[in-house]
Amino acid sequence: MATRLVQINMKAQDDSALGRFWAEVLGWGIDSEGPGVTNLEPVGFSYPDPSAVCIDLIARPEPKTVKNRVHVDLATTSAAHQAELVGRLKDLGATLADVGQGDVPWTVMADPEGNEFCVLEPRPLYRDTGPIAAVVVDCADPRAMARFWGGATDWNVVETADGHASMRSAQGVGPYLEFVRTPDAKTVWNRVHLDIAPYRGDDLEAEAARLRALGATDPGIDQSQIHWKVLADPEGNEFCLLTPR
Repeated sequence: MATRLVQINMKAQDDSALGRFWAEVLGWGIDSEGPGVTNLEPVGFSYPDPSAVCIDLIARPEPKTVKNRVHVDLATTSAAHQAELVGRLKDLGATLADVGQGDVPWTVMADPEGNEFCVLEPRPLYRDTGPIAAVVVDCADPRAMARFWGGATDWNVVETADGHASMRSAQGVGPYLEFVRTPDAKTVWNRVHLDIAPYRGDDLEAEAARLRALGATDPGIDQSQIHWKVLADPEGNEFCLLTPR
């Protein structure tokens, strides 16, 4: 058994407005499975597919209070493209952000609800990822996180080091999943989290048990009214195990 990273879940005070922003940024289409839910995926995309990690925006009234522990890095193809994209993002409502990055070649920004993201300088590694170069997770131990997520999913571990680890789909397409060592401890429920899904025909309960054996924990919330599983990785980051698909 194995799972796949299929989407990131982002809480929003106005899911429709924030969805429009990110759809413009990525050039993706917009859909909705119900009130308070905005779904984003590439136009013509057949979900789920490793060529893209989709975005679900879920309406929640709580405001953002701390730096997100999960964010996206956007890919660019040249210095001119990076500058053009930063300018276009500002026109769409994004702002420059300071998270203590210092003098770096990438640009740190925040979307209209304050969610941080990066516009990377051109890097050959990300030339074929699509608009999202990587989904990045802050953590204390990148090596341990790569071991857990490498066992939890069928994605391949590409690189591990003390300060950084990265993974990519077994098909070698789509964005990377990266873990970056940061000094900040997790203090609140993550407003952005990963959603993974077993393959069609696999058993949800059996997969949840397998993930717990790898080190996942239960966050201690009432899950009686949902048809998926909410778990937490070894560093306490919540994630959803969706129904097989």
